[in-house]
Amino acid sequence: MSRLSLQRYAAEIIAQTDLLRSAVDGADPTAPVPTCPDWNLGRLLRHIGAAHRWADTIVGTRARGPVPHDRLDDDAAYTDVAPGELDGWLAEGARSLAGTLCEAGPDASVWTVAPGGTPLFWARRMTHETLVHRSDAALAVGAEFTAAEEVALDALDEWMEFGTLPQVLEPAPDGGELLGPGRTLHLHATDARPEEADRLIDLTAAPITYTRAPGRAAVTVRGPLTDLVLALYRRPARGKAVEIIGDAPLFDLWLRRTGAWLQE
Repeated sequence: MSRLSLQRYAAEIIAQTDLLRSAVDGADPTAPVPTCPDWNLGRLLRHIGAAHRWADTIVGTRARGPVPHDRLDDDAAYTDVAPGELDGWLAEGARSLAGTLCEAGPDASVWTVAPGGTPLFWARRMTHETLVHRSDAALAVGAEFTAAEEVALDALDEWMEFGTLPQVLEPAPDGGELLGPGRTLHLHATDARPEEADRLIDLTAAPITYTRAPGRAAVTVRGPLTDLVLALYRRPARGKAVEIIGDAPLFDLWLRRTGAWLQE
């Protein structure tokens, strides 16, 4: 369940985009992005702007079915936007999306890639899409990256919800067995409030469930909240290292299964 309002998400999309723009101001658009293999900074920025415009189209048209997203990762997409124009283009896309979300309201009916079916889903998804890619851009240019606790906690819970969907259990090329006796994951944010610090994921049987509580687990993953969120997205820690105790391959398999369907 989303912990922020649609209006707060809309404001956060603008705020995260503005932080991104500030981080890359004056940077070389051809600089490589270590966390996005084969991408340079210009392509990453175009991907973010394209994602905002894709979600804007879905919500603005009240789409009832999938909207093509082929331009999101197309090398040639938006190459007509010159590097010097990317800053204004990013700002325009974020503000347009935020306005469309607020105009639609939280309860309108729209197509979503996962359960939700309202603009609130897209407001949340685009907030965290922008947050994580801001970390990619910051790493590429050597800038600092931090996330406010409230936003990072919501990003953590969004991944928890994705990681417990039935799609995660569908047959996958990796061939690993995700479910089984004793298969549990424990995530612990070392700098979060005690009532917010823990997530315990039960992979012993279907359906996958999680609780906000500590507990014994086959694998425990612990670290600062922001770094814990980045670890879920397979990004390197920006502060203290994230520690993995126990069955690391189980954690890796769960990440692969969750991330695979999310990126489709």
